[in-house]
Amino acid sequence: MKIALTNFMAISFMLMSANLWSVNDAKITSNEFPKVLSEFEFFIDQTKQLPVENVHPYELITTLFSDYSYKSRFIYVPEGKEGSYQKDWVYDFPVGTALIKTFYYPVDERNLDLGSNLLETRVLLHKETGWEAVSYAWNEEQTEAFIKIAGKTINTSWVNHEGVSRDVRYRVPNMNQCKECHSTNDVISPIGPKARNLDKDLVYRGEKKNQLAYLLEHGVIDSIPKGIQAVADWEDNSVPLQDRARAYLAVNCGHCHMPSGVANSTALYLDFNEIRPLHLGINKSPVATGRGSGSLKYSIVPGEADKSILLYRMISTDPGVMMPESGRALVHTEAVNLIEKWINSMSR
Repeated sequence: MKIALTNFMAISFMLMSANLWSVNDAKITSNEFPKVLSEFEFFIDQTKQLPVENVHPYELITTLFSDYSYKSRFIYVPEGKEGSYQKDWVYDFPVGTALIKTFYYPVDERNLDLGSNLLETRVLLHKETGWEAVSYAWNEEQTEAFIKIAGKTINTSWVNHEGVSRDVRYRVPNMNQCKECHSTNDVISPIGPKARNLDKDLVYRGEKKNQLAYLLEHGVIDSIPKGIQAVADWEDNSVPLQDRARAYLAVNCGHCHMPSGVANSTALYLDFNEIRPLHLGINKSPVATGRGSGSLKYSIVPGEADKSILLYRMISTDPGVMMPESGRALVHTEAVNLIEKWINSMSR
């Protein structure tokens, strides 16, 4: 599903003619999390997700799959500070930064004007002691989001592009589960806003701009590296199959399956820069066998997707088998088709 700049985000820029700088910095750096999302003061209109002037929307070229949910992303960096470029990693954002991500489903994907159902807003906060993550679940009235340290289950549905009503048991993660993805060398860290995954055009106030150029202009980042190798949009059929597959795996699996990730002991590395065939899973036996392998021998068997553990775990919805282990309850059918085609295209 291609995540596009939503109508309400575009409207927000048209509404912001005044200099609105009202984010509550003290709430970001406090030792305690606010009980409700509105205490951060990130939005002019929280229900419509209209941000204040210094909270900037952004998008990723290829995104993490979360049961087909849509996501609105925002970033706030304190006045006079900026994120520093780091090669092959996210920008090094200063203390006081907030990364905000709201998950929602449209009522009907065929007509987004019918509205949406806000489910959860996750906030990643850079405090003096490091990054901390917390989730807020929206009430049924869609007027406020409340802190959920222990997580929450939300049974919801939406009508997809084909006019089919889809049900999903959406899970708001508990605080410990946030670490399953946002952990690098056992420390919580952002994983999305890398230069290579931000290098795309967006529409701001009716004007199309390169996203990195916009963030630089507004003091969110300090520089744009030369010669960026942007991540492929995995949904763009004009892009080579190899690039699309690697982009999808890097974003959806690579934050854990890399030398500094929580799955480093598997020696299966799916991050963007990995080029060693064995570590990419080519004819690689799993470190530990069990139900997760489906009695298959190798992570990837060139030319034989049906014999590849990687695809087997993507197809499964069994909690003891599926990958990723959390963050989804549905099969990402389109991605399964992509990875199946990619593996079958490999020379045996």
